Amino acid sequence: MNFIPYSKQNISNEDIEAVVETLKSDYLTTGPKIKEFEEALCDYTNAKYCISVSNGTAALHLASLVLLDKDDKVLTTPNSFLATSNSILYVNAKPIFVDICEDGNIDLDLCEEELKKDTSIKAIYVVHFSGHNVNQKRLKELKEKYDIKILEDCAHSIGAVNDSVKAGSCVNSDISTFSFHPVKGFTTGEGGAITTNSKEIYEKLLVLRNHGMKANPDIAPWHYDMAELGFNYRLTDISCALGISQLKRLDDFLEKRRTLAKRYCEIFKKYDFIKPIYDFTHGSAYHLFVVNIDFDKFDTDKKDFVLKMREKNIGLQFHYIPINKQPYYQNLGYGGEKTFIMDKYYKETISLPLYVNLTNEEQDYVITSILEVLDV
Repeated sequence: MNFIPYSKQNISNEDIEAVVETLKSDYLTTGPKIKEFEEALCDYTNAKYCISVSNGTAALHLASLVLLDKDDKVLTTPNSFLATSNSILYVNAKPIFVDICEDGNIDLDLCEEELKKDTSIKAIYVVHFSGHNVNQKRLKELKEKYDIKILEDCAHSIGAVNDSVKAGSCVNSDISTFSFHPVKGFTTGEGGAITTNSKEIYEKLLVLRNHGMKANPDIAPWHYDMAELGFNYRLTDISCALGISQLKRLDDFLEKRRTLAKRYCEIFKKYDFIKPIYDFTHGSAYHLFVVNIDFDKFDTDKKDFVLKMREKNIGLQFHYIPINKQPYYQNLGYGGEKTFIMDKYYKETISLPLYVNLTNEEQDYVITSILEVLDV
């Protein structure tokens, strides 16, 4: 069996042709494909405005620059890639880590407890972990009741739906951010985006994405003013051409991921030692398929299990190492938070292979290998 990674991209001949066509055009960057891609994302997510950027971290950084001020306190999750909370630090604000629920998402009830205790908290950064959106009704309640800013990190969740709210629509948030890394729902190679329904936020993001510059043709046709300190976070037309082509197939991608996830769920019902972190739902984008394994029942731990699976040419992954326990964060005073669910979650969970090209034969091999390694 060839190596089976936890995820990988799906590139078609149409994708390649779209990129080649752009390479032959007059614009490789800051051209017409940028706007076309952004409009396609607005159409897909139902958001009013979209800004494409060079990667998901850039999206989080710009969003934080717009939403936060120095020393603002922000509730966020320890169960994410480093970039989510790092973006809070980038703008000299302060992340406050809140424990998660069994499904891997931040616990919004615990968020409310924090908001009641500390009225100076300014924002919540939620991550729709693994493609499973947080409870949108609850998110709306917190935003309205406590008048806080909400950022939705949708890096995992393009195409996901909860309470009839589509990921990235910003119905109950100020900003949503996306990543289009190759392992995500669809890819631009590297790339990201920000959606919002606020024209004011959109216009600020446009300036920040392009060095903080504003054109000023009243002075001269070539004149520009640097209004504030910005960045070169532009996405290329080459990347956008790939994104436009991929986005056309996103719903097909999602259906395949959901079919594979449902198959995993049905098979694992036979066993009591392995359990998906949430029951199958068609609303999830299934960026990841994460399971709890009760390693205490076996003569192996998580590390040995992963290494033995690699010997069988299967590349499992873990999402994530608790951010608040990272050395950098511990040096800032973090690590002592009461995150019991997160700690247990990290001890027991593994991300299994799940991607569009994964065949039933390969999926069966993954399942058989799990049983063999655990000696079930």
